[in-house]
Amino acid sequence: MKQQEVLKALAATTRRAILKRLQAGALSAGEIGAAFDMTAASLSHHFAVLKQADLVRTERRGQYIVYSLNSTVFEDLARMVLDLFPPKGNSGGKR
Repeated sequence: MKQQEVLKALAATTRRAILKRLQAGALSAGEIGAAFDMTAASLSHHFAVLKQADLVRTERRGQYIVYSLNSTVFEDLARMVLDLFPPKGNSGGKR
């Protein structure tokens, strides 16, 4: 997992909103874009950042690009965060 790219991608409200929309299932770029008031170029930039961070997968269906969540990266991210903050009382006896 490219931690820096993932954290950068998650830092933007718009990208988090795109990921939230994809929780319901795969959507075309046009279907996602219809929910946002921004230019196609701006949306394309957000898609590129999400794709570079490997948070989304793309599939070409005819003339459309369909986006879906890459849940593996989210699982890796959750593991990383949990490793940073272990449960209390699980410090191996050291204080």
